[in-house]
Amino acid sequence: MIRIGIVGLGFMGMVHFYGAKRIRNGKVVAIATRNPRKLAGDWSMIQGNFGPRGSSSEDLRGVEICSDINQLLKNPDIDLVDICLPTDQHVQVTIDALRAGKQVLVEKPIALDVADAGRMVDAAHKSGKHLLVAQVLPFFPEYSFALAAVRSGQYGKLIGAHFKRVIAQPNWSQDGERLEKTGGPAIDLHIHDTHFIALICGVPNAVYARGSVVGDYVRYLATHYLYDDPELCITCSSGAVSQPGRAFTHGFEIYLERATLLYEFATLDNKPHLLTPLTVLTETGDVERPELGSGDPIDAFANEIQHAVNVIGATVDPAELSGELARDALVLCRKEEESVKTGKPVCVGA
Repeated sequence: MIRIGIVGLGFMGMVHFYGAKRIRNGKVVAIATRNPRKLAGDWSMIQGNFGPRGSSSEDLRGVEICSDINQLLKNPDIDLVDICLPTDQHVQVTIDALRAGKQVLVEKPIALDVADAGRMVDAAHKSGKHLLVAQVLPFFPEYSFALAAVRSGQYGKLIGAHFKRVIAQPNWSQDGERLEKTGGPAIDLHIHDTHFIALICGVPNAVYARGSVVGDYVRYLATHYLYDDPELCITCSSGAVSQPGRAFTHGFEIYLERATLLYEFATLDNKPHLLTPLTVLTETGDVERPELGSGDPIDAFANEIQHAVNVIGATVDPAELSGELARDALVLCRKEEESVKTGKPVCVGA
C-alpha cells in the first residue's frame, strides 16, 4: 500500500484527494494546508472549471491534518508526496520532499523556469526516488486512445496532427490572473499539448510559432514542430483568447496511414458539449466511435495517480509522468515563446 500525503488544498489538491479514493494499492493518509477551514473539512470554497465543488463537511477520518508542510515531510509513514501547490512553489517543496526520502508527484507544469526544472530532476537522481509530474492529459480516455493508436502502429505511420486548447481569460482562479505565478497561457495551458506531442512524437529539433503577446506574456500562439522527418507535420494552437461564451475547448485531428482520429470538446454557454466524440475514420470508409467509459474527469486524475502508484511499485514505466519529459515540455513552451517574440524558428537544443 502506497501511503500518500497531499500538499496544498486548492482545486487540484481536492481533485487529487477525490481521485485517490478510486485507486488500488494506495490511499491518502495526510494533507497539508495553512487554511484552518479546509483542515476542519470545510471545502465549500473550493471550485474549479470542471468537476465537483468542495463539500462543507469533507470526511477526513483517518487522515493526518498538517498545518505545516515540514510536518508532513517528516512523517515516516508517507511514501508519496503529492504536491498541488501553485506552480511558483513547486521547486523548493519538491526538492525538500526528495531530500526527505519521499517519492514525489507534483502538479503540472513542473516549474516556471527551465533551470529550476533541471534542479528538480537532478535532485530526484541524487535521491534515488521518482520525480513524477502530473501531466494528466494522457489519462483522459480520448488522448489515451490516441496515444495507444500511435504507439502500437495499428493504423500505420503517423503522418500529421493538429491539437488545440483555447480558453477565455480565466476568472475562476486568482493564480490564473497572476501571470507571474502561472507563466501565462503559453505555459500553464499550452504545456498539456507540448507534453503530449513530445510523448507521441518525441522532442522536435525546432519550433516555429506566431502569436499574440501582452506585456511579457504570450496569450495565444500557433506552432509548427519541426522534426527530422520532413513529411511529419505536427501543429498546435493554444491560448486565452476565446470569448466567455466558449470558456474552454480542446481536441485533435490525428492523421495516420490507415485512419484519422477526431475529437473535440467545448464548454458553450456554461454547458459541456461533446462537439465531436472520439471518432475513427478507417481506410474502408467506416466511421467508428470507440466506447470510452463514463467520461467523469475525476477518473482521469484517478488513472494518473494510479499510474504513479504503479510506477513506485515498479509495475509500469514512468514515461507518461516522467520528470525529464515534463522538463522537456517546459523547454518547448519557452522556445515557442521565443519564436513568437522573435518571429523566427528556434532550435530546441539551443
